[in-house]
Amino acid sequence: MLKNLFQNKLKLSGILLLICCFMLIRLYENELFYDPLLVYFKSNYMSLPLPKLNTEQFIFGIVFRYFLNSILSIAIIQLVFNDLKMLKFATLLYLILFILLMVLLFFFLNSEIPNKMALFYVRRFLIQPLFLLLFLPAFYIQNKSLK
Repeated sequence: MLKNLFQNKLKLSGILLLICCFMLIRLYENELFYDPLLVYFKSNYMSLPLPKLNTEQFIFGIVFRYFLNSILSIAIIQLVFNDLKMLKFATLLYLILFILLMVLLFFFLNSEIPNKMALFYVRRFLIQPLFLLLFLPAFYIQNKSLK
């Protein structure tokens, strides 16, 4: 029992450390990533045109941030469930969603009349760890229904 308690404390400590990493990414987002849309979407963006973007730098920043968030999210999923099949499935989901969202991002950035709300939400899913908030309860329910 003491060993189980120690393992749970280690898991909880690991999860808290990973959550702190998410907070650090958010805290230093302006220094770590090139994203002029951060400031743009905080303003009255519906009446403003999209800002000029250095597309390569912007895409690199989005990709880098997505993979940082994905790695941290997958690590949390592994700590919570400790299941290799679930880990592989989560990794595959993150990869498929990345490809789908990047295609949508390119589409919305390059359309003649940009859909600003769609661009906002697609970008939000790429730069925030929202999938973790969706996957944890879903995997928990799936795990409980299998037992």
